[in-house]
Amino acid sequence: MDRKEQAIRIWQAGVDAVGGHAATSKVLSAISAPDQILAVGKPAAAMARAALEHFGPRPTLVVTKDDHGRDLPEHVTVIEASHPVPDARSLQGGKAFREAVEAMEPGSHLLLLVSGGASSLAEDLLPGKTLGDLEQLNKKLLSEGLDITAMNAERRKLSRIKGGGLLSHFKGDKATILAISDVPGDDLKVVGSGIGALPASVGFQAYTQIVASNAHAREAATEQARDEGFTVHANEECLHDNFLKIAKTLGERIRNMPPGVMVFGGEPTVVLPEKPGRGGRNQALALALAQEIAGKPSITVVVGGTDGTDGPTQAAGAVVDGTTWGDGADLALQNADSGSYLERTGALLVTGPTGTNVMDLLVAIRA
Repeated sequence: MDRKEQAIRIWQAGVDAVGGHAATSKVLSAISAPDQILAVGKPAAAMARAALEHFGPRPTLVVTKDDHGRDLPEHVTVIEASHPVPDARSLQGGKAFREAVEAMEPGSHLLLLVSGGASSLAEDLLPGKTLGDLEQLNKKLLSEGLDITAMNAERRKLSRIKGGGLLSHFKGDKATILAISDVPGDDLKVVGSGIGALPASVGFQAYTQIVASNAHAREAATEQARDEGFTVHANEECLHDNFLKIAKTLGERIRNMPPGVMVFGGEPTVVLPEKPGRGGRNQALALALAQEIAGKPSITVVVGGTDGTDGPTQAAGAVVDGTTWGDGADLALQNADSGSYLERTGALLVTGPTGTNVMDLLVAIRA
């Protein structure tokens, strides 16, 4: 049996279980029909499509990443913007969000669908702040190896709509906020820098729910592994550190595990050099793990972003085994150019947009 295909199948089962359409659809029967639907984030289109199929046509605005706003009815307003570094369209999307909330009348019901990526994709800046300030901040945050909680805390300092700011403009009767979490602890104040968080003073009925998370993805992956006859040795959210530290710690565990599967989740960090090469945190972690399992052909590891993208690349991550590490790998790792090396060795994991975003997922198999 092809272990690479098997590892990807287990990883994909985790991703499929937290798809934006399916996760949103599951909870809509308990929600009254909204007057306005706003969706923001990488899975925004999938979440909005689920709501429209359930409730029927109604005013809908979707702000999402480039090439992620597909398969929506013609009446839906779609704004695609840049990620992970915002652009002018991000300001257009953030302003449109604020204006849509401000325009809602007393007695109305807002359905707000929030997911990862919203920090970059939609922004409405505080007076005196510019797009240049926002771009500079995001580039700085992405290069410093900060975790998502620390990054989003800094982003909120420039924003009128993050950290509860958006819903402070709501004058309707009820707001329902459904979120797909891409942050540790599934805190709505952190997801999308808190674009769906409640304001300090709430003058309306509010219902919030996390509809999908990394824990859901990991559980689905472990169920798939067991269905395929594997013993599962670990199911943990522990990928919250510098990727090199994670590789050392998990590398030893994976290298010495008995036959079976380990599943890990989280979001590694990377400190970038001044002129980084091509890749993302998952590709960097995969290549670092390839070094740890070098010479162990019975071990296969897949590491990927559940949204289908890893940094500013078209790959979700990579699939490595005991034969992946070789000449040029060490230099690629040092130069933050893991993507170039992994592409040359045929190890990249390319899925396209997945319709979800619950941080990253790692599946390790030992035959």
